[in-house]
Amino acid sequence: MVIIIVSRAPVRVSLGGGGTDLESYYSKFGGFLIAGAIDKYVHVCANRRFHRSIRLSYSQTEIVDRVEDIKHKIFREALSMVAIDGGIELVSIADVPANCGLGTSSSFTVALLNALYTYKRDFVTQKQLADKACELEIERLGEPIGKQDQYISAFGGLTCLTFEKDGTVRVEPLKISEEHARELENNILLFYTGIERSASDILSEQNERSKKNEPPVLDVLHKIKNIGLKTRHAFEGGDLDKFGELLDEHWRIKKNLSGKVSNEFIDKCYDTALKNGALGGKIMGAGGGGFFLFYCSEKKGKLMSSMKAAGLQHMPFRFDHEGAKILANVRGS
Repeated sequence: MVIIIVSRAPVRVSLGGGGTDLESYYSKFGGFLIAGAIDKYVHVCANRRFHRSIRLSYSQTEIVDRVEDIKHKIFREALSMVAIDGGIELVSIADVPANCGLGTSSSFTVALLNALYTYKRDFVTQKQLADKACELEIERLGEPIGKQDQYISAFGGLTCLTFEKDGTVRVEPLKISEEHARELENNILLFYTGIERSASDILSEQNERSKKNEPPVLDVLHKIKNIGLKTRHAFEGGDLDKFGELLDEHWRIKKNLSGKVSNEFIDKCYDTALKNGALGGKIMGAGGGGFFLFYCSEKKGKLMSSMKAAGLQHMPFRFDHEGAKILANVRGS
């Protein structure tokens, strides 16, 4: 029998409150953030394999006889979770680089699990998909990450995420008008620094310091959560330029979380952006490299020229409002 499944899941930009989705923080204080899914995707294709072995294609190729022999840990754990032990081929393709701060690892996990559950004819809701992805990455693999990436990839849209102390995640669409959503989309510019980095090192440090209730880290995270709430108020009130100011405040506070969040090159690029039209910005994800996000309501051409001169690559985007999706489900004899 022929089975071909094509699954996709969007990556995201964090717009306010990022970092308060780690259990070490929200389990004590509750977390809140706003994220936006964008039209850059991770695709996973699942194909029934003639042979009993398992073939995986990503940046490398693996052909193994047993799930436990798979080197790629997310592929391995996903197949184990869904109880598929052979006779399958899986191919992963991404629109953006790994370790770029846009949540690609969790988007891959969401797309992969959606493909595997569909392959087995098991229906899962968006929430179940997000929860399963969190279980795989955080509980099974012990990654020091939060829950925002899995949830925004599963649900899509411009979304408010509230993290309750018991681990429950409340998902609410941002109440922003279509006009202001389009304006926001036009005024956010993404630039790739060319620096790939692992978020784990930075988040591990933040996680451990948060677990120990270190006042400097907790004070920063309290402020970041409050910025997330202020950002929601600004968006829903149509005051988009206020978002630019809050971004600047967020970035300056965020750098206090770890000495690895920024460096001399990143600081220089940020200062150049502010001098050329940006009202505020920040490095996406944990920091250290990947993508810069800037808010610029005027002089966008000047900002783009200055970032190009600094060696950064502009990436146009639109918001994604679909979330995780099965693009093809083909079955035949």
